[in-house]
Amino acid sequence: MKKAFSFVIILHVLFSLSSTAQVRLENLRTENADNPIGLDITHPRFSWQLVSDQRNSKQTAYEIRVGDNPHEMMKSKGTGKMVSDQSLYVPYQGETLKASKRYYWQVRVWDNAGNVSAWSTPAFFQMGLLTSSDWKAAWIVPGFEEDSLRASPLFRKAFNSAKKIKSATAYITAHGLYEAQINGKRVGDAYLTPGWTSYNKRLQYQAYDVTNLLQEGDNAIGVELGNGWYRSYIAWSGNHDSYGKDIALLFQLDITYTDGTAKSIVSDESWKSSTGAIRYSEIYHGETIDARLAKKGWATAGYHDNDWSGVKRADFSKSALVATYNEPVKKHETFQPVKIFKTPKGEQVIDFGQNLVGWVVLKAKGKAGTRITISHAEVLDKEGNFYTENLRIAKAQDNYILNGEGEETFEPHFTWHGFRFIKVEGYPGELKPEDLTAVTLYSDMRPTGSFTCSNAMINQLQHNIEWGLRGNFLDVPTDCPQRDERLGWTGDAQVFSRTATFLRDTHNFFAKWLKDVSADQLPDGRVPHVIPNVLGPSAGGSTGWADVSTIVPWNMYLAYGDKRILEDQYVSMKAWVDYMKGQSVNDLWNTGFHFGDWLFYSLGDDPDGNSAITNKYLIAQCFYAHSTQLLINAAKVLGKTDDVTTYTELLKRIKDAFVKEYLTPNGATMSNTQTSYVLALQFDMLPETLRQQAADRLVENIKRYRNHLTTGFLGTPYLCQVLSRFGHTDIAYTLLLQDTYPSWLYPVKMGATTIWERWDGIKTNGTFQTAGMNSFNHYAYGSIGDWLYRVMVGMDTEEDGSAYKNIRIQPHIGGGFTQAAASYQTLYGKLASGWKIQDHQLIMDVEIPANTTATIYVPAANAEKIMESGKVLSTLKDIEVVSTEKEQVILKVGSGKYQFSMPWKIE
Repeated sequence: MKKAFSFVIILHVLFSLSSTAQVRLENLRTENADNPIGLDITHPRFSWQLVSDQRNSKQTAYEIRVGDNPHEMMKSKGTGKMVSDQSLYVPYQGETLKASKRYYWQVRVWDNAGNVSAWSTPAFFQMGLLTSSDWKAAWIVPGFEEDSLRASPLFRKAFNSAKKIKSATAYITAHGLYEAQINGKRVGDAYLTPGWTSYNKRLQYQAYDVTNLLQEGDNAIGVELGNGWYRSYIAWSGNHDSYGKDIALLFQLDITYTDGTAKSIVSDESWKSSTGAIRYSEIYHGETIDARLAKKGWATAGYHDNDWSGVKRADFSKSALVATYNEPVKKHETFQPVKIFKTPKGEQVIDFGQNLVGWVVLKAKGKAGTRITISHAEVLDKEGNFYTENLRIAKAQDNYILNGEGEETFEPHFTWHGFRFIKVEGYPGELKPEDLTAVTLYSDMRPTGSFTCSNAMINQLQHNIEWGLRGNFLDVPTDCPQRDERLGWTGDAQVFSRTATFLRDTHNFFAKWLKDVSADQLPDGRVPHVIPNVLGPSAGGSTGWADVSTIVPWNMYLAYGDKRILEDQYVSMKAWVDYMKGQSVNDLWNTGFHFGDWLFYSLGDDPDGNSAITNKYLIAQCFYAHSTQLLINAAKVLGKTDDVTTYTELLKRIKDAFVKEYLTPNGATMSNTQTSYVLALQFDMLPETLRQQAADRLVENIKRYRNHLTTGFLGTPYLCQVLSRFGHTDIAYTLLLQDTYPSWLYPVKMGATTIWERWDGIKTNGTFQTAGMNSFNHYAYGSIGDWLYRVMVGMDTEEDGSAYKNIRIQPHIGGGFTQAAASYQTLYGKLASGWKIQDHQLIMDVEIPANTTATIYVPAANAEKIMESGKVLSTLKDIEVVSTEKEQVILKVGSGKYQFSMPWKIE
């Protein structure tokens, strides 16, 4: 009996061990999305993550099966066992996929220990409308004459569904923005749809599963439109109607009944149109809602629309329609007032404590006709008064007119604001905190990265970087969210793109925007300053801005390993490099307009009596080389060997021309500025023998400016990177921790909750920089985040193993910090790394996701000094000691959690 019991115990232990060792699968995604609806790619790609508690867990094979429903899928033959470690972007290889149809898929894998996983929980994807002929709907426009304020039109359609509904999908787009309802309930939770693209070339539609919104019997559809980017005032000089004067709707509802029959409800001449409560809606100026004019129940079946106008069919093309893959704009965090007060001018102002992007939800109760105005501002002036001069001509006001029928709730629909403070005028009665809620709006990208350290001000800087992204990644990467601009500035996007990939999953966000970069690229290869381009054909071709066409695709490839981004953008990348080549004489590009090192240190009281001006053509030559190098990189990945040869030869000539034109015989750059050395070193413009002395000159320059940076938009992203690369991490830390102007921490010390556009947006005496260009939510200088994550913590991906397939962990410890840690949700799973100094020991905690490998650089003189989880390294078979170089022990590991410890001398 005792032996039998022992045998049962042994079996239980063995079963537990095998269960622990068993690999499992999570986060199934199609085209990097969870159960997407509305795909127009005929061979969508599948990705999944392996999860295992065992170290060094890898996939050796996979099998995928696809079916019309979960039951049919289980009977499918599938791919069979495919010997491969690929778990990202595995293309569908089955029968031809049909428009609007939903498919289910699941996967199982074999690992390197010989185990096979269970089949994953099924995921699904649904196809969209694949051709123009799949659209049965017609474009429609209002049948009434618009007023001068362009009140938002309402469109309505009632219909009967006599059968039981199995499924229903709505496909919607507009000229302008739309919000749709079915039977009085909102369709989806996205805002500012269909988003902003180069509308005349690419107009997105969205697909929604609306099965649960429909009912057997009478139904009604209601859609309200706003001007949006299509015809709002955009940019300057009264520019509006950038894509057309019309406002129009395209709507198709495809219903499948339980008996197998189908029906489509489409936009056509049978619809009705009118106006409602939204009397005015402009992106820059805000929204006016008159609740007295609301049409209650207008999107329900029982509403009487006899006095509504008809609609007109419009002959707009459907050839530019494309499915939506990027994440929509959604509501996120909410904030309650931290203070309600009267300013010295006697105005009623509310402080929400955070500079944010979105709008305020207001509750009010008063007489019919009472008008409440909400104005928005980022900062208060020196005296504590409400300050809006930096908004330029943007009114940024929402006006609400009460209907007098009890408590009313107001919020905008087709505008947004950048603000921390609001001013409220005309509010009836006492304004209480519970009457106001600030709601954030930004693209619904998955959070991926976190960073923390032992310095509270650096943690606040990280907070500000994150909120700069949240405020400006609103369907396109905007420069700022508050003034009369809010444009997709290419320079801002490229300098911040690598940092952005850490904070959020920007894969689909940037892939969508890059297609508009290609669409709006000019025939000669110039890339416009803003994308989508609303500034005209002459506004393009500036170095560091147009290089977005090469830099962002490569950064996306490094972060996500998606070759399709390089394939999609390769023609654009090559066209930009060829444009620069065509503008060059003897391989020297010294022509054309350039913004240069935008907003560099430019006070007249610096030690040399002049500003840190870097020659714009020197900068242009550096970026010419950089883009050429990135084109070569992309060509290698895509197997374009002829281009590799051609552009490698060109790159050598570009660098030779740089040395000849911009370098003195002693190795000084012509401009002798921080930015000139940073770019020359970052892009390898100098012969190797001259690089270290150039880095030393950079340090001398920094010290000459009393340990302050003087760089602008183009030099700042690489400043600390270059210092660390050439052995000056101590100076990088000095700059990071500097808290007087100009520095990253100066705005933090001044109370910033986002990244400023200017190093001194608020001066030390409390006054402002020039109001003509002074945003307090402008993420470009937040690019220091890239150094925090990839150098300070040391968590990076190798170029030959993009998407963190091959990981490098190489921390740089210093600056008096006692701790720094980061985590990142790679496409393979969680990656984490951190270090802390404790009890005269350095402790490094590392977590590597399954199906990846890592090279870890441990700062120790030799391997004998390093312990891992309390054990001597030499006793551990799952850790390979590769070598010792420059006081670093280099280790190779597979997946798993590791803790390294070693003696540490505190300096």
